[in-house]
Amino acid sequence: MVRYAAAAVATNPNTTARARGEYLRTHFKNMREVAAALTGLKLQKAYTYLSDVKDHKQVIPFRRFAGGVGRASQAKQFKATQGRWPEKSVKFVTRLLKNAESNADAKNIELEDLVIKSIVVQQAPKTRRRTYRAHGRINPYQGHPCHVEIILAAGDVEVEKATDKVATSFSGLNRRQVARKRIEAARE
Repeated sequence: MVRYAAAAVATNPNTTARARGEYLRTHFKNMREVAAALTGLKLQKAYTYLSDVKDHKQVIPFRRFAGGVGRASQAKQFKATQGRWPEKSVKFVTRLLKNAESNADAKNIELEDLVIKSIVVQQAPKTRRRTYRAHGRINPYQGHPCHVEIILAAGDVEVEKATDKVATSFSGLNRRQVARKRIEAARE
């Protein structure tokens, strides 16, 4: 049994589906940005977004790992200036989403309601090679693979906000004032 990093998110195993990829040979930093762009999307919307990224119709905004990343006008819709189209990371994430979708189908979860609750991307051990330089020198030539965990969950049911007299009479007060009013109300 594999331990998932985001096990706290998946509270109900009957309404969640998971998929996991280890030692994926794609850049960690690119995969992290793809995961950040997809978290919270519905599954079908994520598929169309990833296919648009593959066709360079939409961009993945690069926010954290943006050193040396060029600017793209498509990133304006995300309130960002930098972005890329990481095709290899998109390919791996698409495969993992299909795997998680088939796991949800095996659990008889409605596929139209699935939302990407969590994508955890972790660094895997670097792959070590070497490159030969001028004057007989050798430098490291490392790959930066990653582990990826995806958790899909059925959409939450929206609940209406309660209209309670107690809640409305305490608006604008801090905790201590609310507690004092409750104590006074209980004494009366």
